[in-house]
Amino acid sequence: MEEKLYNQEGKEVGKLELPEYVFNLPWNADLVHQVSVSMMANIRMPLAHAKTRGEVRGGGKKPWRQKGTGRARHGSSRSPIWVGGGVTHGPRNDKIYAKKINKKMKSKALYTVLSKKYKNGEIIFVDNINLPMGKTKEALSVIKGLGSIPGYELVAKKRSNALCITVPKEELVSGVKRAFSNIGKSQVITLDNLNALHALTYKYLVLSSAKNIKDFFNTGKEKNSKELSKS
Repeated sequence: MEEKLYNQEGKEVGKLELPEYVFNLPWNADLVHQVSVSMMANIRMPLAHAKTRGEVRGGGKKPWRQKGTGRARHGSSRSPIWVGGGVTHGPRNDKIYAKKINKKMKSKALYTVLSKKYKNGEIIFVDNINLPMGKTKEALSVIKGLGSIPGYELVAKKRSNALCITVPKEELVSGVKRAFSNIGKSQVITLDNLNALHALTYKYLVLSSAKNIKDFFNTGKEKNSKELSKS
């Protein structure tokens, strides 16, 4: 599979050979849904927290004696049936929502989403992104240059569409992440941190240092990917 390779100005500079087991997989909605839901559950941080009867203040003294008053027996004013008492089965911030994701499922889901976005023309392969000053103005020029490529509308209604830029770690040091930090609907991550949730969240993916992409997917860490494409 050959794909056009561009520079950060949006000009074609060559061709790139893409691995078919990453960018030519059939769509698997069930797998992508299961992995994306699990990943969202893993990053979920519960905030709501209701106190039980053992955590609310007061209620140490028995409201009234057990018998002889004509009223129902009670042992504490912090009972859930009392106003101001504890909450039964309320939300707790110590609840764990994490779900296990198998490594092969996670990789297969990422490759499935990449294949879908590649077929839809939503992935741009760039040789490298060099922003030495780390200025927002430089990042906007990159978006404008890449948006000039036919079929890629990165700029719409004076705002950039959702954009995820994957770069190697050395390019993060060069100021790419800082330059894009002030641009809404965009995120800069390293290629080894790219997952299916990132690919689904952002409409366009800009894969920088595209020549390293093939090397990344061909590492020993990803050798089982060819087996995944057969499943």
